[in-house]
Formats: sequence, C-alpha cells, structure tokens
Amino acid sequence: MLIGLAITLLVVVAILGGMVAFGTGKAPEPLQALSRPFRNADFSDLPAPQTFPARDGVPLTYRLHAAKAGSPERIVTLIHGGTASSASMHPLAKALAAQGMTVYSLDIRGHGGSGRRGDLDYPAQLDDDLADFVAFARKQYPSTPLVLAGFSAGGGFSLHIAATPLGTSFERVVLLAPMLGPRAPTIKQIDNVLVKVFVPRIIAIAILNSIGIHAFDHLQTLAFGDLNRPELTPNYSYLLMRGFGTTDYASDVRNAKAPLAVVVGAEDDFFQPDRFAPTMDAIRPGIPVTIVPSLAHIPLITEPEAVPAITTAIRRQV
Repeated sequence: MLIGLAITLLVVVAILGGMVAFGTGKAPEPLQALSRPFRNADFSDLPAPQTFPARDGVPLTYRLHAAKAGSPERIVTLIHGGTASSASMHPLAKALAAQGMTVYSLDIRGHGGSGRRGDLDYPAQLDDDLADFVAFARKQYPSTPLVLAGFSAGGGFSLHIAATPLGTSFERVVLLAPMLGPRAPTIKQIDNVLVKVFVPRIIAIAILNSIGIHAFDHLQTLAFGDLNRPELTPNYSYLLMRGFGTTDYASDVRNAKAPLAVVVGAEDDFFQPDRFAPTMDAIRPGIPVTIVPSLAHIPLITEPEAVPAITTAIRRQV
C-alpha cells in the first residue's frame, strides 16, 4: 500500500510539474482594434508621471489632470485596462477635467511605472495599493467626493473594490466596458484572440495553492497579443492575473458598497453591450447601464462621443 501511495504521489507530482513547466503557449498576434484608436488621439499634452508611496515603500505612478477652473466637484480615480498604463486614459481624463473634475489616472502595480512589470508580491496587493492611494488623495482633498472608474479589466477590478470595505470610500463606482470574467454572459465570442491563457499551468498552480504551495505564483499565466507599444505589459503572472479583476462578478455586484453604473459602446469588440443590463438586473436591479452608439471598445476612452455618457454616470445621484 505504501509503495502504491508513493508511486501515485510521484505521478501526481510529475503531472503537476509538467503542467507548470510546459503548460504555456505562444502569444497571439497583435490586434489592430486595440492599437488603431490610440493613433488618432492627442497625447502631446500628456501630464508627466508622478508618484505616491505605497505601504511597502515602492513609489507607484499616477498622472494628474486638475480641474480646469476652481475647486473640483469630484475627484475621479481612473483605472486603465489590461496591459495598459495611465497614459491610455489621457483622452478621457482630459475631457473629465474640462468638466470640472480632478482626475488621477493610476499605473496599477505591475504596469507602466509601478512595480515589477507583470507581477505582484501577494494576491491582495492591488487592494492595498488602492487603499494607500485613497489615503494619499484624501490628504489633498479631505471632503471632495471620490469616484472610481475602471475600464475593461480595470472595470472588473473596480467592481471587486466596490465589494470590499474600501468601496465605502467612493460616492460611485463606474464600470466602463468592464471585463466581468471569461464565463460572464457579457463576453462576445470572437475569432480574434486577445490573450493566450496558460490553462494547464493555471490549474496546476491553483491545485498547489490549495495545499499551501505558492512557489510558482510568480510564473506567467497570460500572454497578450497587443505588443505594438513599449509601455504595454505583455505578460501577467498568476498573482497579477488573480489580483487585477473580479473573480466572482455576481458576488461583487451583490455586495457592492457603493452605487454602480455601467457604460459600454454599442460596437464593443469583446463584449455584448445588450447583455450588461439583464446581467446586472438579475443580480441587483436598478444599476444604470448606458450604451453609447457607434463606439467600439477602445474608442469608449478615446472618443469625445463617450464623454457625456461617462460624465452623467459619474455625476448621477442616488
């Protein structure tokens, strides 16, 4: 019996080891749908990066767009999409600043100028980073309402934050074409692949995590195809993959501690716009969902046609 158990254990170890070592794949080809819209945007007045201190002493990057006149009516924290950085949110941040809001666009740790590209130190580090940023922003603006707005993967992360104790810090959380997860009903089945998911490696690391082994958590588990710009993050570790998004959108919607709103383009490349309202209503009726005519995924944050809908979602009172 002992020999049999030993052999079984060796086989399991060998299988898991093989899944960790070889359960990867080649990154997909770059998607023009992601890079083309940025070519038409004006980045000549992109603010210089600044930093705030995280609790571990690492300086994390943000870009500031101050309200154009007088005291800001709201402080908006923008969270970029997957692989991107704060620079990608510049067109939208500039437009919101012109509407009287002060906007902080963050480089989420693992992206841009914040921390190690593509990796974290522990699963909840992004939650802690955002809590540190809120404390930093509150020193500058003690009583001005805070709004959190996240795009794509950043929308999924913002939804996750809304369901944590930190969610009470925000007047509203706005989800811009949010990634709710690979099995959410809002996902669109498309021929072009945005990311290569290392499924065997992910399964193996998850099994190892369940028995307390975390030695492989820093290995890459996602490879992205849009590598045309050097500021992008081409790969995510298991930790960053788990930390930057929502792992249970239904639970997060149900438990959100701040009012939610959704804005999505009618021609979104990756999501089904008409599925967001019924998906939200089935969990928590009354969440406003706005579909902006004619806009695809990236143009939601680069084109002026999206600004009125996003501004309304930010300002909506409950």
